[in-house]
Amino acid sequence: MSTTATTTVPRDVRPAGRPPKGLSRYGGHVLELVMIAVAVVFLFPVYALITLAMKDPRQIAESPLSPPAPPTLANFGDAWTSASLGPALVSSAVITTVSLLLLILLGSTGAYYLARRARGLGYGLYVLFLLGIVLPFQLGMIPLYELVDNLGWLGTYQGMVLFYTGIQLPFTVFLYTGFIRALPADYAQAALIDGCDHRQAFTRIVFPLLRPITGTVIILNAVFIWNDFFTPLLYLGGSGKETVPVGVFSFVGQYVSDYGLVFAGLVLAALPILLVFLLLQRYVIKGFASGLKG
Repeated sequence: MSTTATTTVPRDVRPAGRPPKGLSRYGGHVLELVMIAVAVVFLFPVYALITLAMKDPRQIAESPLSPPAPPTLANFGDAWTSASLGPALVSSAVITTVSLLLLILLGSTGAYYLARRARGLGYGLYVLFLLGIVLPFQLGMIPLYELVDNLGWLGTYQGMVLFYTGIQLPFTVFLYTGFIRALPADYAQAALIDGCDHRQAFTRIVFPLLRPITGTVIILNAVFIWNDFFTPLLYLGGSGKETVPVGVFSFVGQYVSDYGLVFAGLVLAALPILLVFLLLQRYVIKGFASGLKG
């Protein structure tokens, strides 16, 4: 006669490392509260900037951070006129746009070669581009300034475009190379079999597939070029072609006591690049996520 032993498993036994359901629920609420607090911290400077820009000096003196009652838009018109933001916006737009076009053209074509030539010369060139990212550009400020001066391009758009294209090209090539490596090579090979040359295969087949990383390249480089202060101050100072950061700096130094006017100028200076970021922000994460696969 045999007996079968039965083992009773306690109900509260659970796999190691798994928290109780109650703790998991509370942990989710805590995480939500933390994220809300972080959002408030990041949004508070934006709120303060817009609030102060829409107040007159009397309202700012009485309660600087309270909502404007009533709001005024006169500061924006005065800031636009006093800071000469019109010419500064034109200079920033021209320099940023032309630099981005060259970066996309040179970066995408160069990265296409480097991504498809993983050995030999392609790998060596790729390492050189990575060194261009690691080394700070401040090390070459004096030779670059002398080069632009010898070319006669100080105080011109060409000098600024040359500088930004050279400085940002290694970073652009790095982004494009990682994304292209994640793309199947069969697309371009099929185009070559159908009679296309390498230029046609790239422009008609490969480049349209680079839309996500191109959006990432545009927004990251545009933010850097638009917000750069030191280089335009050094290369364009006194030429009448100063960019927005230099114009705002001069404006703030002149109207430092009129906070409403100063913050209105800051809002106008940041608005164009903010709109570009909002339009292209979905490409930033998509471009990075696809590039990391390579």
